[in-house]
Amino acid sequence: MATEEKTTKVVNSKKELVRFSYAHVFEPRAIDENSAPKYSCSILIPKDGSDDFLQAIDEAIKVAVEEGIKNGHFAAKDTKSPKFKWPLKDGDDEKDDDEAYQGMYFVNANATKKPGVKGTEKDEFDNLISLTSEEEFYSGCWGRASITFFAYGKKTPSKGIGCALNHVQKIKDGDRLSGGASAEADFEDDDLD
Repeated sequence: MATEEKTTKVVNSKKELVRFSYAHVFEPRAIDENSAPKYSCSILIPKDGSDDFLQAIDEAIKVAVEEGIKNGHFAAKDTKSPKFKWPLKDGDDEKDDDEAYQGMYFVNANATKKPGVKGTEKDEFDNLISLTSEEEFYSGCWGRASITFFAYGKKTPSKGIGCALNHVQKIKDGDRLSGGASAEADFEDDDLD
């Protein structure tokens, strides 16, 4: 009988889409002058209808905690501390002033290596075609995310579980969260005839 492999990597299904916010997947961005530029994205997970994905995240975080203890990033007692940083957050509590986060859980994922950014179209070799601009993949669109959870604390003052951004896939459009409308939306009612 085969045993199920424990993993820290999770990918949501097309049945449980996530929404992307603060998407910086084409160019790395520093959060302040003292930090290195990174690719990043806040991944919004609907509280309703995301049971399988949330369960996979919970299991991946548990594996990351086990690895963190085993590799000396922190001790088991550290996970009980209010200072321990957990990656999955409740948007209703943490971002109560941001409407996009209401009814959502979220994780902030980042990477030093550029993530793959894909759409749903395929090329002649049956490979997903990459998206190349913020017009195609933007804060507010919906899709799939490949993320990996990891322990930190061995060489940093804080201890916790972080989230690495592997790849993203846009499945459908959504209202832009950047505060601006698309050119198509601005000009759709103009009848030139």
